[in-house]
Amino acid sequence: MTQKSSSPSQGKSGVNYFLDGFGLIKRKGLRTFVFIPLMINLVLFAAVIYVAIGQLDVLFTWMNAQLPEYLSWLNFLLWPLAVTTMLVMLAFVFSSVMNWLAAPFNGLLAEKVEQLLTGKPMNTGSGMDIVKDLPRILGREWIKLKYYLPRALVFLLLFLVPMVGQTLAPILWFLFSAWMMAIQYCDYPFDNHKVSFKDMRFALNQTRGTSFTFGATVTLFSMIPVVNFIVMPVAICGATAMWVDKYREAYRNPVVAPE
Repeated sequence: MTQKSSSPSQGKSGVNYFLDGFGLIKRKGLRTFVFIPLMINLVLFAAVIYVAIGQLDVLFTWMNAQLPEYLSWLNFLLWPLAVTTMLVMLAFVFSSVMNWLAAPFNGLLAEKVEQLLTGKPMNTGSGMDIVKDLPRILGREWIKLKYYLPRALVFLLLFLVPMVGQTLAPILWFLFSAWMMAIQYCDYPFDNHKVSFKDMRFALNQTRGTSFTFGATVTLFSMIPVVNFIVMPVAICGATAMWVDKYREAYRNPVVAPE
């Protein structure tokens, strides 16, 4: 059952909530829960970027061999476009893989942030209860992946459409990535309260401006070298702060999401 949005912080944007996450990850009592997903993120992101840049270099070496010499100047245009597109795509693709691996830690971090912000324990059970809940947690990640993949394929196919498609494709991909980043990270506090994926999407859609600005900020920061290593815990903290402000209290007066 979906809840009607209600925000005590009407003037606060998604950008503000994301930036709040930088302060929250330094708070006493949260550092331990930030450290594990941060280390997983650091190692895997470095490996993925290394492989991606190598493949991009192979692609451009092949392209240079195909292009006549008088068109070699195209490299100056294509490299920045290719790198930007790659970073935007990796921002979510890598995030999806990472969140499968770190999902239990991410949910626990969201829980601890909520406890810190509200001063109220959630009583989610012992460590063994969390282990027993792993199939449901990973199932939730699978639901998000099923939502993402067909839509991502449509947007990626736009890159193959000459002229108009290739011009609009990077913009549309960025907007889609922003929406998916909002879904990905806001889902943790929603899921901690057993709110269904469909109802969570409905709630985010009710505060579309905040959701998109939050997701767009996450996407942009995911493209910044070094900073992208800490985006995941920062985004979880910021998304949980947004949950506390905009959705938590509203769940006392539920409204059903339309079919």
